[in-house]
Amino acid sequence: MTSKRPRSSYDASFKLNVIKAAESSNNSATARQFDIAESTVRDWRKKKTELEMMPRTKKACRGLSSAYPKLESTLYDWIMEHRNNGYALSRTAIRLHALKLKKSSEFGVNSNFLASAGWCKRFMERHNLTLRQRTKLSQKLPKDLEEKVDSFHRYVLKLRHQHNYELGQIGNMDETPMTFDLPGNRSVHTKGEKTVLVKTTVHEKTHFTVVLTCMADGTKLKPLVIFKRKTLPKNAKFPSGVVVRAQPKGWMDEDGIRFWLDKIWCHRPGSLLRKRALLVWDMLSAHLKKSIKSAVRNACTDIAVIPGGLTSQLQPLDVCLNKPFKDRLRQMWADWMCSDALTTTKSGLPQRLDITVVCRWVKDAWESMPPEMIQKSFRKCGISNAMDGTEDDAIYEDVENSEDETDDTIDPYLDTAKSQDDIIALSEEEDSDTDFEGF
Repeated sequence: MTSKRPRSSYDASFKLNVIKAAESSNNSATARQFDIAESTVRDWRKKKTELEMMPRTKKACRGLSSAYPKLESTLYDWIMEHRNNGYALSRTAIRLHALKLKKSSEFGVNSNFLASAGWCKRFMERHNLTLRQRTKLSQKLPKDLEEKVDSFHRYVLKLRHQHNYELGQIGNMDETPMTFDLPGNRSVHTKGEKTVLVKTTVHEKTHFTVVLTCMADGTKLKPLVIFKRKTLPKNAKFPSGVVVRAQPKGWMDEDGIRFWLDKIWCHRPGSLLRKRALLVWDMLSAHLKKSIKSAVRNACTDIAVIPGGLTSQLQPLDVCLNKPFKDRLRQMWADWMCSDALTTTKSGLPQRLDITVVCRWVKDAWESMPPEMIQKSFRKCGISNAMDGTEDDAIYEDVENSEDETDDTIDPYLDTAKSQDDIIALSEEEDSDTDFEGF
């Protein structure tokens, strides 16, 4: 009596090698070559497509199969079509398109199908898809971090004791660079691919500046959009609720800050009543000019300057708001790239966004920011916490983000950590007879 062949398990890589050998010769010769049963070779050849989609080290294809294979096949083809065209896709976009396909009777999808996050995860695993992401270095924090943070908090607390500002009069302004193309740093794509291309209009380096301003009570002031051009189009119809300015280099300068003071800060609620206010901003060189500080004080406003290198710790817009704001803009751009509204140039390239559309997106994205998030951002930075100390724990709360995604935009407004001597020297250079705000 012959002994039975011991049961063996083989990974997908081995099985694909067997299939390749069988296709070049025949099943019997391949079975003898790899010392396996001929029926096994036949079975593996029938499952070739399934094996190609499996991780190469996986030995068995276990787990539930798709309840709606036709829908998933159509959805996968849609993903591959968009990826081959270079469009970025998120998991949310996949789930929304699945719900769109569900409405068609040809797929026979049950009405209870919700395209949940769990289903999306399993769908991506079944089709060898994953999120691909780039990384970047974060802002370098100064060595004397705790000392500088403590100095800033003491200064803000002293001003609040002296002037008893209303929460609606404590504000933060920040300039953030944007580009006409906003491709995400990651997209759903096939596992193992070394190159992940994302299609754009070739204007990912054409920049403009968005200036956001918010108050500690959750109030959002109008955003300022600065485009890199000498003049604005005469017939352009910009949406209400956005202030637009042209500047040859597309960024904030001294004239731009005076423009912002006149058009935005001096139109905040309470400004006509000359209510005393506190403005928190970073160490952008234009912020520290003597003429600018004088103009801010004339607007009945005190200044608290965030120490160099600490905007990621002490600037409310940086800590909680800029990322979700950019995420909203990025999603609008991605939807536009996949829509029929996209037009092409004579050479066949996608045409750059119209600046009026950009302004409308900026307005919609900023208006969608919940007031509670703004209030939390000021407490997180230790600026608007209750004076009796009951809200001090808010400084240590984690910031919640929907999907972690880094941003590789080069930020000309990003400050670097400066030594105390550098800060004092910079201050004295502009205003030798006035103490530097914040220290």
